[in-house]
Amino acid sequence: MQVSDTAPQSARLQPGTRYRGRFAPSPTGALHLGSLTAALGSWLLARHAGGDWLVRIEDIDPPREIPGAARQQIETLRAFGMESDEAIVFQSDRSALYETALQRLLAEGRAFPCLCSRGDLAAADGIHRACVPRPSGKTAAIRLRVPDAEIGFDDRIRGPYRQNLAREVGDVVLKRADGLWAYQLAVVVDDHAQGITEVVRGADLLDSTPRQIWLQRQVGLPTPSYAHLPLLKLRQGEKLGKSLASRPIDPADPLPALGAAYAWLGQDPNELGGGSKTPSAWLNAAVATFQPGLVPARDIVLDE
Repeated sequence: MQVSDTAPQSARLQPGTRYRGRFAPSPTGALHLGSLTAALGSWLLARHAGGDWLVRIEDIDPPREIPGAARQQIETLRAFGMESDEAIVFQSDRSALYETALQRLLAEGRAFPCLCSRGDLAAADGIHRACVPRPSGKTAAIRLRVPDAEIGFDDRIRGPYRQNLAREVGDVVLKRADGLWAYQLAVVVDDHAQGITEVVRGADLLDSTPRQIWLQRQVGLPTPSYAHLPLLKLRQGEKLGKSLASRPIDPADPLPALGAAYAWLGQDPNELGGGSKTPSAWLNAAVATFQPGLVPARDIVLDE
């Protein structure tokens, strides 16, 4: 059965609802220009709406994490004038919340244990639509059942986006076979628990949004609005990121990087004038001139 199901348009708050946004880095390395652009974009959208901006450390994948990276990221954000309006949340402390959601999904038959390995699913391009007759896995992962349905939403920046979950994604892993929590479950639970009204993040997560909307509905949670910011890419098309050994931003000299990120968000740094000598003064000037409608709906290509 084909179903077209579109979530409400982004960036519409119910009357009396305070805007709450967040920046949620994984502690896999120092912040770079791409992550600064995402942090600044989420901060500006929150402040432009007169709302709150939170920081959440998504540390649920220990094999990929670098010791000390979370502390370094928090200190870098502070040096750039961006501090969380509430206590910083660490996902590694929130297993009980994830377990409660998972057990509800299992009890209602919306999730199921799965022994299929990656090799078992290779013939289906890694997409799980049904368990193979004789799966080779030794320990079960937990998957969310997805429908043969087109789930859509209107992104604040990118516009309408739709995805057929069964055809393009398959049954979504919620808890991995190694016992670690999957990103899709943790982010849905935490965004609700923290009262996030708009999820602002890089466009590399755009295609994760329909499955998160489906998961929200299965757990009985409301859907926030979404805004996916442009990615910074090199000319060969790769995302600017830690895998490309991008230089960390310099906490001792924040203004040049802030100006560059502001420009990549479609804004004119020249409108800020030359009087902002501290990150806090610069950010205050940026909020006053920020125009959300100018944020580009395309990625930014940089010279290497």
